[in-house]
Amino acid sequence: MRFYKTEGVAALFDRGGESDTTAGGSDLTWQQQRIDGGTFVVQSGGDRNADPRTLMPQVTLAVEHYNRMVRLLEHNVPVKVDLDLRVKYVDEAPTGGGFNVVGEIPGTDKADEIVLIGAHFDSWQGATGATDNAAGCAAMMEVLRILKSTGLRPRRTIRIGLWGAEEAGLVGSRTYATEHFGTRAEPKPENPKVAAYFNLDNGTGKIRGIWMQQNTAVEPIFRQWIAPLKDLGVDILGPRSVSQTDHTAFDGVGIPAFQFVQERYEYNSRTHHTNMDFLDRVQPADMKQIATVAAVFVWQTANREEKLPRKPAPGGGN
Repeated sequence: MRFYKTEGVAALFDRGGESDTTAGGSDLTWQQQRIDGGTFVVQSGGDRNADPRTLMPQVTLAVEHYNRMVRLLEHNVPVKVDLDLRVKYVDEAPTGGGFNVVGEIPGTDKADEIVLIGAHFDSWQGATGATDNAAGCAAMMEVLRILKSTGLRPRRTIRIGLWGAEEAGLVGSRTYATEHFGTRAEPKPENPKVAAYFNLDNGTGKIRGIWMQQNTAVEPIFRQWIAPLKDLGVDILGPRSVSQTDHTAFDGVGIPAFQFVQERYEYNSRTHHTNMDFLDRVQPADMKQIATVAAVFVWQTANREEKLPRKPAPGGGN
């Protein structure tokens, strides 16, 4: 940005890929590469913490409009642009991270132990955030409704957290995790009482399995749990760690924390952080499958005699 200002640049235009599956130029970020058929990735402009006066207007254009200007310039035809941008800065909450919504179903004989589930309710500014991540919130809320409607009572307390400011850097979940559970090196008393954390944040597609976050000790347990779910398409136990969503806040303080594997559909290509992320893109039948599968994992965790095993701390130790 400093270079552009020095050169006298008034505004920046960028463009995305030629289609849903073809990336744009290699110099573009992945967020800027996905534009097609009216889909705009409306995020850019530099560091969110920077002084706005040090930045400049930056606009993502449909690739057809952007390329027309490029072709004219390549033929030495001057291009003139009238740019009218109207923006509004919204003040953050006093904490800088908004707020979280927390609720729970009390347990019975293991009520002091907790099964955490969660999703983030904030969304990007281009649409209503239906698939990122109202869908995840709705499914996790449905998990609690399903369990309540059975009349059964879990042994462990089941607690839901709907996290704020995930899009600002996992602020809501990280704040909750550190305030309630401390750190891996200095855990608070409630930390060892958490049996597991399960997260949803990959759109509206069916759950196909779960990422085990390199916690290989849970594999035989999860394999038993998914056996009755194969007719729902659940058969993946992925060993690798995944990141960039709220389960990492709890994984970081030593809690067994997991993200479900979901069918992406048009999540990466069409709705994630774009102006297309509206309710029209949500798949109702798949949402029911998501809530059902998540409820099975939550119920099993809440009633298992032992809490889920924890993976060793980096560098050894517990």
